[in-house]
Amino acid sequence: MKKNIITIALLTLGLTACKKDFLSLETNPNSPSSTTPQFTLAGALKTAADIAITSGQYNAYATWAGQWAPSGNYVPSVPLQQYNFDNTAYQTWSNLYQNATNFNNLVKFGTADASLAKFQAIGMIMKVYDFQQLVDSYNNVPYTDAFKAPDVLFPKYDNGADIYKDLVTKLDDAIKLINASGSATDPGSSDIMFKGDMTKWKKFANTLKLRLAIRQSNLDGGTAKAALAATAGEGYIDDTFQASLNPGYTNSDAFGGQASPFWRVYGFDQNGNLIGGSNDYWRANAFEVNLLKSLNDDRLSRIYAPITSDASGNTYTGIVFGSSTAAPNPNTSGIGPGLLKSPTMDAIILSSAQSLFLQAEAAARGYITGDAATLYNKAITASYVNFGVANATALATAYYTQASVAYPVAGTLDDKVKAIITQKYIAVTGYERSEAFYEFKRTGYPTGVPRSVDPKALGTTIPNRVYYPQSEYSQNANQVATQGKIDIFSSQIFWAKKSN
Repeated sequence: MKKNIITIALLTLGLTACKKDFLSLETNPNSPSSTTPQFTLAGALKTAADIAITSGQYNAYATWAGQWAPSGNYVPSVPLQQYNFDNTAYQTWSNLYQNATNFNNLVKFGTADASLAKFQAIGMIMKVYDFQQLVDSYNNVPYTDAFKAPDVLFPKYDNGADIYKDLVTKLDDAIKLINASGSATDPGSSDIMFKGDMTKWKKFANTLKLRLAIRQSNLDGGTAKAALAATAGEGYIDDTFQASLNPGYTNSDAFGGQASPFWRVYGFDQNGNLIGGSNDYWRANAFEVNLLKSLNDDRLSRIYAPITSDASGNTYTGIVFGSSTAAPNPNTSGIGPGLLKSPTMDAIILSSAQSLFLQAEAAARGYITGDAATLYNKAITASYVNFGVANATALATAYYTQASVAYPVAGTLDDKVKAIITQKYIAVTGYERSEAFYEFKRTGYPTGVPRSVDPKALGTTIPNRVYYPQSEYSQNANQVATQGKIDIFSSQIFWAKKSN
């Protein structure tokens, strides 16, 4: 499928046509035609999962954060391991804006027809989901002028912190709209995430609000912290469900692949052959493998695959990122069975474990009520379950009662945050790997994440961000110029730990 990279000012329609077969990729999402809110919703949700789970930008983040590393079977990637990349590399910008346009169209449907209020609320929530990713990667981005073409062709850039404030408001408005729209049209099966269960949508929205607050913890939680109490009664994603979707994934390579996105890109084709350039390219990073070993973590065998040939006798071995002597694939661990479950597996948008760790940290900081230690333990158990560890509950209990893992009830707040983020880091490996990078940049945890050992690696730290895309410099030059010169090492996202 051809992808047209166009400035966000022109994205007035985006993917507004979607065949009833939600997995068909034969329709160009940039070719507008008549549609329904049902088709728009299903297509946009599927695309949201594709972006989050298969983004090349997030692969770079996973590598820089010490989770993944390029295979020794391939010529080293200079941009990746030397941090020597430009504004054409590691980009989700256009994809996120295009799909935010689709969710904005759902908002328009509901604005024009009150019976579509539930679709409108979902569109509002998912726009927040997309814009948080944009701010977390680029900091200041076009927001208030977005989706205003043809009236505004060159959208101005808004401050990332100001965008975060408005995202909180949008989530509150979406929750209020759901509560006032009981008789509105049910999204039903077109809602491939929650099947029209608006209670779950409210909990998802509330969890996103919690994430906005926690991400701003270096700024005392920002306005999101103050807004948490108003919707505390709505609850959050917990260990009974997670934000995951499935439009009917199947083990078929038709239309570019109809399997679940993680499987489709990092797994196997319909004949059982490895997906070249993805499955055999991304390997375990030595940092996370050694971390899991040091903690006696049962998830090691689920997150990473055993090696097939190693004279040292090691079963799980990672690659030292940037090494010029990285071992070939038979001697290193690939992506494990706890991530590559089946071609029909659900696509995770926000897991139970991530939500519970957010709640644990929020409780530790006093943002919400609740027992942080209990939430921490539940999060670890949810992660064990998600990765498919046998006897998950019993083994998780044995794991988190170890002195090296146990929640430091009597410790300082920093001790508690370190424990929570280290465990969250493990839990988000794979499907939610961008969160490992963002949280490392926010907190500095887990400790010891290494820079590339390539002697030609630029800078003295791990990059803080990626550049604005070339498309902006070509098509919105005056506005992007207001952001000044971007330095990937010194330019930080507004919520980042300043010493990190």
